[in-house]
Amino acid sequence: MAEDLTSKTCIPCQGGIPPLTAEQAEIFHRQTPHWTLAAKAHHISRTFKFDDFKTSLAFVNKIGGIAEAEGHHPDIEFGWGYATIKTYTHKIDGLHENDFILAAKIDKAAK
Repeated sequence: MAEDLTSKTCIPCQGGIPPLTAEQAEIFHRQTPHWTLAAKAHHISRTFKFDDFKTSLAFVNKIGGIAEAEGHHPDIEFGWGYATIKTYTHKIDGLHENDFILAAKIDKAAK
């Protein structure tokens, strides 16, 4: 069985490597099934629903702390009752294992 993504730490990506192929991304996606894998495996995203703005904001702040700790920063859109997280590795303009590590940690924080 593959190592749990939440037990891993994001490693800095300096670029110069290819993004994950769709097949490679699908292997990691199996561990983050609530996330949507974009066409051609460019990014992953997930929308979380909440009862109000205050809870959405608190969740976004929590995600911000995780992102800072990992040194890997997603795109976040939020408002009353929702937060949408989109992640990919900008340096390679596509997905890296780090994106799935971050997604798994966000899922864990959402519980």
